[in-house]
Amino acid sequence: MVQKLLTQLDHLAYRLQRWYMKPKMTRERIGRHSAFFHPRPTGKIVLEEYKKRLQGSTLKVLITGCFDGLHSEHQKFLRAAKKLGGKLLVGVETDARVKQLKGPSRPVNQLTVRLRALRRLGIADQVFALPNQFNNLNHFTDLIKKLRPDILAVSSNTPNLPVKRQIMKTFGGRVIVVLLHNPKISTTKMLKSTHEQFSIS
Repeated sequence: MVQKLLTQLDHLAYRLQRWYMKPKMTRERIGRHSAFFHPRPTGKIVLEEYKKRLQGSTLKVLITGCFDGLHSEHQKFLRAAKKLGGKLLVGVETDARVKQLKGPSRPVNQLTVRLRALRRLGIADQVFALPNQFNNLNHFTDLIKKLRPDILAVSSNTPNLPVKRQIMKTFGGRVIVVLLHNPKISTTKMLKSTHEQFSIS
């Protein structure tokens, strides 16, 4: 009996409210159990705005290297860094720097070739040449200050790792080791193997 009375009162209240609202209604949709005062697809609008804001604050991941002869470990390194999310920035050492790091017979591929190969791979969002002067930690600090990456992705054999961690921390970022060094695979070893094969034949 009480339930029936409450149902009738609810129905009466609905009819009175609808009668009161009717002269003022435009695009609103009113029913017994629901009311849509904003018929626009607000859920979709909110989601799109969220995506825009998320893109505006995209995580920046930086890796640097020579990438002379783009072998499987290079590609594994790039993919591991990309999995961290956000925008992957790849800084490539100049020809002069590769010669300084790897010896007078290097690089095998000039800077333009190495940049093109990385871009064609399609993993990185941005590939760029590192500064000509990039041979000490002050130069590294200047790069971090300019780019402000959230993450510096490195391999386990990256030199000066403790100092690089501190530099990244200073600018609000961090270092993440994304690849364990594989001593069996490197451009130097591949070149040496090729040279030995030619010498034998």
